[in-house]
Amino acid sequence: MDVQTLKNSVASSPAFVLDAVEIIDTLKVLDALRRQCDCKVLYSIKALPFSAILELAKPFVDGFSVSSLFEARLADEVLAGRGSLHLTTPGIRPDEVGELAGLCSHISFNSLNQYQRFGAAASAQASVGLRLNPKLSFLEDARFDPCRPYSKLGVDIEALCHSACLEQISGLHFHTVFSALDFAPLIKTIEKLQSCLGSRFARLEWLNLGGGYLFGQMEDHSRFVQMVRSLKSDFGIEVFIEPGKAVVGRAGYLIATVIDTFVSDGKAIAVLDTSVNHNPEVFEYQRRPELHEHAPDGGYAAMLVGCTCLAGDVFGDYRFNEPLTVGDRVVFKHVGAYSLIKANRFNGYNLPDVYGVLQESVTLLKHHGYRDYRNQWLSDELVS
Repeated sequence: MDVQTLKNSVASSPAFVLDAVEIIDTLKVLDALRRQCDCKVLYSIKALPFSAILELAKPFVDGFSVSSLFEARLADEVLAGRGSLHLTTPGIRPDEVGELAGLCSHISFNSLNQYQRFGAAASAQASVGLRLNPKLSFLEDARFDPCRPYSKLGVDIEALCHSACLEQISGLHFHTVFSALDFAPLIKTIEKLQSCLGSRFARLEWLNLGGGYLFGQMEDHSRFVQMVRSLKSDFGIEVFIEPGKAVVGRAGYLIATVIDTFVSDGKAIAVLDTSVNHNPEVFEYQRRPELHEHAPDGGYAAMLVGCTCLAGDVFGDYRFNEPLTVGDRVVFKHVGAYSLIKANRFNGYNLPDVYGVLQESVTLLKHHGYRDYRNQWLSDELVS
């Protein structure tokens, strides 16, 4: 469904819309990839754990990857015992280890300390490994870089190479990029890993290459396929990938309505019925989201802002072919990942309704009402 039709078909505003066709197209690319090289594909549900997405992905993937107990519980409900469930997180709590090990097929501990404390208990039920920090930075923005100085993510590769844990664990996990469109970082990371580990690399049973690669937007997968085939034939290692944004990023839309317009210091301001709190990475990373209506050469400029009292609740400056007026709708594109999952009700503004689109059919999947807001902030003894 084209964006203009989508904008006119959704009943409520603000609305978060998921394009199932776009998601399925990406999942088919991943499915073809795993058939070419026999890698295992996990959907990383932290990007968007909505149950409709998990059900949609299930036939095309080998399982899910999770980062917490609640994510593991939800993923396990959907998998119902059919598929792999991988956990890696810096935040494992002692009182959750037992349940996590019972839910997850694979656990990659984030530090040597975590492994020493919890590894023995977890290995009774799960395949245990470590998250690795290969000390290779490929990102200019440190906010995205897992290998930044003083990183909290993974065991330093030098410390790992001098650790006896390598003789005990079953696998390794690493994640070094964000929204990558080529496989050069992955190739370099594998080369460094093999060089540092030497003969001990062959002792591994599995290797999780993490996420961060936009497989659906990459035309040539040959380097990845060859690398995985070599790992499997030379070492007998089972290889996992865990795309998240790659699956849902381009499939999400945020539809909003202009509820006020005015001029401030000579600039046209258009207030929307949504806010950066419905897409927090706009504020976190000072990122201007892509807008369907933006016309670079348009004759009318306006700053789109959110409806909360936060001064920095600003989406950015855009241009239009016609001046915006109250009641006009606009659509932010490619906001499927790390938006709805981070959304909040700051100032008491409701979360967007969630719609799904399959072919030409638009369906309301989720509506939040006042009771949801009320229950979030009432003490437990007052909730009824």
